[in-house]
Amino acid sequence: MRFLGVLLLCIAVQVRAQFVPTDRIQPPPPAQEFRGAWVATVNNIDWPSKPGLTAAQQQQELRAIIERAAALKLNALIFQVRPMCDALYESKLEPWSEFLTGKMGQSPGWDPLAWAIAECHQRGLELHAWFNPYRARFKSAKGEAHATHITQTQPRLVRSYTGYQWLDPGEPAGAAHSLAVMLDVVRRYDIDGLHMDDYFYPYKEKDAKGQWLDFPDEKSWKAHGGGLSRGDWRRDNINRFVHQLYAETKKIKPWVKVGISPFGIWRPGHPASVKGLDAFDTLYADARLWLNRGWMDYCAPQLYWAIDAPAQSFPQLLHWWAGENTQKRHLWPGQNSAKVNPWKAEEIVQQIGLARKEPGVTGHVHWNVSALTKDRGGLATLLAQQTYRETVLVPASPWLAQKPMAKPAVSFTKTNAGVAANWRVLNPENTGRWLLQLRVGERWETLVLPADKTSHSLRNSAGAAADAFALRAVDRAGNLGAPAVFTPSAAAP
Repeated sequence: MRFLGVLLLCIAVQVRAQFVPTDRIQPPPPAQEFRGAWVATVNNIDWPSKPGLTAAQQQQELRAIIERAAALKLNALIFQVRPMCDALYESKLEPWSEFLTGKMGQSPGWDPLAWAIAECHQRGLELHAWFNPYRARFKSAKGEAHATHITQTQPRLVRSYTGYQWLDPGEPAGAAHSLAVMLDVVRRYDIDGLHMDDYFYPYKEKDAKGQWLDFPDEKSWKAHGGGLSRGDWRRDNINRFVHQLYAETKKIKPWVKVGISPFGIWRPGHPASVKGLDAFDTLYADARLWLNRGWMDYCAPQLYWAIDAPAQSFPQLLHWWAGENTQKRHLWPGQNSAKVNPWKAEEIVQQIGLARKEPGVTGHVHWNVSALTKDRGGLATLLAQQTYRETVLVPASPWLAQKPMAKPAVSFTKTNAGVAANWRVLNPENTGRWLLQLRVGERWETLVLPADKTSHSLRNSAGAAADAFALRAVDRAGNLGAPAVFTPSAAAP
């Protein structure tokens, strides 16, 4: 027994001596770019493929989406969890979505949001929870509203408009309900971001005679308008909601990123060549104000037009939005990847290239994830071959940093594959993930590891032993801690 103890001690000493810390080697700065995709659940656009699947079938489909995203080297999914005042998660405030089981209020037997968060985090992906704040019922909703749905419990807050039902943004109780729903998820779920898209007031439609129909909020305007014109009052309703959502989210979890993907045109004529829908005066969404006030951590304007579109040029609109980003928040344009066929896949690749060249733009989002999982027009193949060759981090949000992340304490153990690094979590409450960089020869390889990972083999993806490595913690806002750098003792300077 004494001999065995001495032998194990010698092995441990040998392993500890194989790598020593060094300050002579500096790993390259890790590449940072937001690579996201929207996962739409309304009308079963992306997931699940149809209502009524078993829990195992739903999980299999969702896991396939997440694994495909990770294999393509995306780093975030924006998952629609509230399509129409319903829930794709366990909620005491709103009923289960009909898009899961085919019947609103019926439990699917599992919690898709909690499950998706865990699956994404294990693969180094962020999960952003996507909410529609005001849409109460989709025009093509199939079943009856559940007794706990807002249309049944507080019908006075709901307006009917061209087949849709809509929470009136001008009713304070309606806005308060949506705010409570969203903040409930911030409190209870380990999300990385909270996301809204372009649906504020509804897109206008015409009646059978071709006349534009206005949203029926005359009563709430007279009750709560405070002397403002109807347009200014509507914008003020949305502005106050956006501002309050941002402020309250930061009180609960400062690191949760608040993101909005507004319609891609703020107003026609901005820039001068642009024509199209006036989101400022139709959806009453003053996204330029929100960006300039810093009421969102990232803006993902839906630039769903081609590079050479004469009246909605992708690069011209992107340049305009970049010029409005006075607070230096993240700007990640939404791209119409679902338009591939008729578009060629090269259109999206070229748009990404233009975004990478535009100062202040640090990522992009694909509409929608099915364009990638189905490799529409060969887009996913082209991205893997040309555009997403390296693993990258989500860009840091320095304005959300809490405190600097400590340098990890590292030890080593012998394994069948060689040597493994082991480390201790020094800031567990603020650790979002780990960045491990391995050097073999002159080439560094980057790995993004989940927060609960505390060990990894010191071999690269080709199986070669590393001759140097660096490990650093990444906080929940994406900010990098100081690196712990090691090299084999024989190679130590």
